[in-house]
Amino acid sequence: MKILLIGAGRVGSSVAENLVSEKNDITIVDTNKIVLGYLQERFDLQTICGDGSSPDVLAQAGAEDCDLIVACAATDATNLVVCKLAKDMFNVPRRIARIRGHYYAQHPDILQEQFGVDSIISPESSVTQYLQGLIEFPDALQVVNFADGKISIAIIKISKRSTLLDYQIDENHLNLPHGRGRILELVRDGESLPLDRLFNLKVGDELVLAMDTTEAMKAIASLNRANKRARSVMIAGGGNIGARLALALSNAGYNVRIIEQDRERCKQLASLLPEDVLVLHGNGTDESLLLSENVDEMDTWVAVTNDDEDNIMSSLLAKRLGAHKVIALIARRAYGELMQGSMIDVAVSPSQATIGALLHEVRQGSIVRGHRLRRGDAEVIEFEVVGDEKSSNVVGRSVEDIRLPSSAQIAAILRGDQIVIPQNDTVIEKGDHVIVYAGNRNVMKRIEKLFQVSLLFF
Repeated sequence: MKILLIGAGRVGSSVAENLVSEKNDITIVDTNKIVLGYLQERFDLQTICGDGSSPDVLAQAGAEDCDLIVACAATDATNLVVCKLAKDMFNVPRRIARIRGHYYAQHPDILQEQFGVDSIISPESSVTQYLQGLIEFPDALQVVNFADGKISIAIIKISKRSTLLDYQIDENHLNLPHGRGRILELVRDGESLPLDRLFNLKVGDELVLAMDTTEAMKAIASLNRANKRARSVMIAGGGNIGARLALALSNAGYNVRIIEQDRERCKQLASLLPEDVLVLHGNGTDESLLLSENVDEMDTWVAVTNDDEDNIMSSLLAKRLGAHKVIALIARRAYGELMQGSMIDVAVSPSQATIGALLHEVRQGSIVRGHRLRRGDAEVIEFEVVGDEKSSNVVGRSVEDIRLPSSAQIAAILRGDQIVIPQNDTVIEKGDHVIVYAGNRNVMKRIEKLFQVSLLFF
C-alpha cells in the first residue's frame, strides 16, 4: 500500500516506523530537514521537505496515486486542509487526520462532510484510555479493549499477593477461576513457555489473558473492597493527557491529585476539573512535595509530562517513597526498553497506544481493530467474520479445525451481545467478531489470509 504521511513530529515519526514495518511504501512530508534526514537513515521510506498543506508539495509527494493519506501535523487546521485537498484535488481513497480539538472529535459527521476525513486518530485520547485501563486493572502491565470494550486482553504480572500465585495451569486448565477469562500465554524470565506442560504460577510471571471486561471489573472491585484500599491516584503533569486522565478517573470515583509545574496551567486545571480533584503547583521530582502529599498512600502514580527524563525520575522517586504502582509515559523507545524490569512497573509508549487505531486501515481482510503487545513483539487483532461456508476458511469450522500458527490462538469471540471464551469444539459463525492473539506478530499475515473470503463471494 502506498501511504503518504504529513508531519514528522513525535506522532508522525512513530506512525512511520510502525507502517514501514508493515512493508508499505511510505512517503513523509515535513518542513524539518534534520528530522526527515534522521528518518530516512533509519527506515526504508521517502521524504519530502515542504509544507504538507500546499497542493504543489502534495503533488510532489505523489498524492495523486497514493492509497492512504495520514495527516498528523501539529495543528488540527493543517490536518483538515490536507484531507480536504487530498479528497477534492487528488482523489485519495482514504484520508485520516490527527485531531486534538474536542468539538471535532465529537462531531465526526462535520469532518466527513466538510473536510473529507474518513477517520481520526487522537493520541491524547488513545493514551488516556490506555492509562485508565492500567489503573483499573491493578496488576496489569498492558490492557487493550476489543468488541466495543466488551472484551479485554491484558498482561498481568504475578505479585506476592496475587490471587493467582501458585495457581496450576496446563493445556486443560487455562480458564481463570470463577470464569473471568482465559490464559493465552505464560512468559517467565522473558521466555514464552509451552502451555501443554504443567506449571505453577510464580512471582514475576507474566500472563496474557482474554477477559470479559465486565466480569473482570466486578472481580477487581470485590478484591478492592476486600482489601479496603482507597482508590487513590497521583498524576504528575497537567497537560492534555494529565487533564483528560484526571477528569476520567474523578468521574469513575477515584481520589485524584494532579501536580503541574506551570502556575497559570494550575489555575486553568482548577477551573476545568471537578472540585474533588486536588491541583498542586510543583514538580513531580520534588521529594518534599511527594512526602507532604503522602505519596506512600497512593495506589497508583502516573507521570505524563512532556519530558521523558522527568517522567522516569519522578516515577522512580515515587516508587522509592512507597507508591504501590508507578506508570511512566516514555516516548523514546530506547528509554522505554531500558526501564523494562526496573522499579517502574509500566512504561507506556504513546506510539504503541495509538498505532492500533491505524492497523485496520493498512491491513487486508475484515479487520476491525488491532493492537501491539509486549513491546511490539505480540499482536491482537479483531476480525469480523464474513462470507459463508463455501467462501470462508473459518465459517462453520470448529476452533480445533482452524489451522492457526503455533504461536497464535483464538482468544475470544463476540457473538451478538454474547461473549464466548472458545473451547476446541466452538464453531465460528458468520457475523462473529473473533479476537486472535499471536505471541509472534510476524505470523499475523498468515492469519489475515484465513479470514479473507474468496472473490466468488463478491
